[in-house]
Amino acid sequence: MARTNAQQKLGKKVKTLRLAADLSQEKLGEITGLDRTYISGIERGVRNPSFKNIEKLAKAFNVRISELTDF
Repeated sequence: MARTNAQQKLGKKVKTLRLAADLSQEKLGEITGLDRTYISGIERGVRNPSFKNIEKLAKAFNVRISELTDF
């Protein structure tokens, strides 16, 4: 499946926030209940996360969903 520009931008935003929070993919996975490999896929833009999972990520970073998707 081809990556969309939105997937790539979301992935970059997630990675930026994760690194700013000094979290590993594994630790972010523990916080969100998502697998580390799934988070890796989001960051690489190869996963298309559901709204529910975007909500989990926003909560973990203590940001609004719109901050993750405003690109």
